[in-house]
Amino acid sequence: MKPHLPSSPDMPWNPDHYLAFGDLRLRPALDLLGRIPTRDPQRIADLGCGPGHITALLAERWPTAKVTGIDQSRPMLDRAAADFPALSWVEADLATWRPGEPLDLIFSNAALHWLDDHPRLFRDLVDNLVPGGTLAVQMPNNFAAPSHRCAYEAAAAGPWSECLAPLLRPAPLLSPQDYYALLRPLCGHVEIWETEYLQVLKGDNPVADWTRTSLLVPLLEALPPAWQVPFEAEYRARVAAAYPNERDGHTLFPFRRLFMIARR
Repeated sequence: MKPHLPSSPDMPWNPDHYLAFGDLRLRPALDLLGRIPTRDPQRIADLGCGPGHITALLAERWPTAKVTGIDQSRPMLDRAAADFPALSWVEADLATWRPGEPLDLIFSNAALHWLDDHPRLFRDLVDNLVPGGTLAVQMPNNFAAPSHRCAYEAAAAGPWSECLAPLLRPAPLLSPQDYYALLRPLCGHVEIWETEYLQVLKGDNPVADWTRTSLLVPLLEALPPAWQVPFEAEYRARVAAAYPNERDGHTLFPFRRLFMIARR
């Protein structure tokens, strides 16, 4: 059974909580990694590296490359540095981060959806590649799913609504066609696809446990302590109703993700 996650956000972006679903979160990263055409990159950045497990896979695939993990969360980076001390870790705002020199590969798994102004962001990322360099990105595209709609509804259903309203981002991504139109003039090769994973979860309310490690983190962090527990309870009740257990006791959590590979 997956562990029930605590109802107090004592540590934003807690790496232990995030890794409770590590196998399921790893699969799309592996799917993206398997499609990267770059054969011998020398300089690689992993944007939004989290606890570093995917960064380590990049270093394992290209052992001669200089691989750097970049993240905004100090707890995540501390965990990454403890588990993978041979790699380089940088704390930086992903929206404004720039490498000191052009890179052969910029990789990002489940991070860039947190940032706004994707037309500017993706142009800047491509500009920081060497000729022939690759941008490889995976982002969740599940924002219309019940898991997320329940968060928007719970955010509007209590005294915390005014506090949370500025943080709700029901449509942070462009369409696949818009990403193609953005990247194709900049890159010689653009590949974009979507995959929906039918995730099979265990536990009493596992979808709420999943989103407690991602979607809910900035919402809970923004609330005063007196509102954190009742808001999360409101959300968990809605999610439990939206994702009932199957006859075998498992919960099915379909999750759509958007992938893109662009080679400059």
